[in-house]
Amino acid sequence: MSAVTEPVPYRVTTREAETADTVTIELAGPVLPEFRPGQFAMLTAYGIGEVPISLSGGGSGGRLVHTLRNVGAVTAALYAAGPGEVVGVRGPFGVGWDLASARGHDVVIVAGGIGLAPLRPVVAALLARPADFGRVSVLIGARTPADLLFPADLRRWGRHAQVEVIVDRPADGWAGDVGLVTTLIPRAEVDPAAAVAFVCGPEVMMRFVAEALRRRGIAEPAIGVSLERDMKCGAGWCGHCQLGPLLLCRDGPVVRYDTVEPLLRVREM
Repeated sequence: MSAVTEPVPYRVTTREAETADTVTIELAGPVLPEFRPGQFAMLTAYGIGEVPISLSGGGSGGRLVHTLRNVGAVTAALYAAGPGEVVGVRGPFGVGWDLASARGHDVVIVAGGIGLAPLRPVVAALLARPADFGRVSVLIGARTPADLLFPADLRRWGRHAQVEVIVDRPADGWAGDVGLVTTLIPRAEVDPAAAVAFVCGPEVMMRFVAEALRRRGIAEPAIGVSLERDMKCGAGWCGHCQLGPLLLCRDGPVVRYDTVEPLLRVREM
C-alpha cells in the first residue's frame, strides 16, 4: 500500500511535555499504510504549513506518535496543539532503519538530543524480540539533564539493555557523565566485528560518532545515519532535500554511512 499524498485529518489524543521546548503528541485517525521505524510523516498545521516529523511511536492501526521541538511557525502550532485538535497527516515517507540487517547481531544505538525520538521505536522493537538480536547498547547525549527525553523509557530500557547517558552541561545534583557522546562509544558492550549501529542527531555529531564507531571496529556499511535536509514534498518531487545524487525524503532519511560519507565531505552540499 503506497503512501497517502494528501493530508488526512488526525485528532490529537494526548500531549505530553518532554522538555521546555519539546512535546510528544499522540494522533488518532484513519488507518494509513504502516510506518516502519525511521520513516516520517508530513504533519500539517492547517492554515500555517507542514513539516516532516519522524515517528517516535505507534505507526499502525490509526495511531501515530510524534515527538517534536518548537523551532518555527509550523512546529510552534503543533507544539501547542492539545487533545481534540486536528492535525493533517500524509505518509509514510522515506527509508527506515534496517532492522533486518541487525538480526543476529549486537546493536549500538547512538542518539543526540531529539535524535532519540526516531530511534525510540528501534529500541522498542529490539527489546520486544530479544531472541532475534544480540546485545543492545543505547548511548545518549543531551545538552543538559533537563533536555533528556523519555526518562521513564530510559529506566525501563536499562533493565534489559546497556543505557549510558552523557550531558554537555551538568546541573546541580547531576552525578553522571559530562562531555561528548563519542566518549561513550568505547564503553559499548558489543562485539564490533559483529555489530550494527544506528545513529541520529545533529549532522556534525553523527559524522563524529560514525568515525568513532569506525575506529571502534564497526564497518561503515553497518552504520546507519538519519539525515534531515529541507524536505518539502516528502516524495522526491521538488528537489529541496537533494544531497548529491540522493533525495533524502525518498532515498533517506536513513542511509548507510558508507554511501553518504563522501557527500558529507563536500562543503557545497
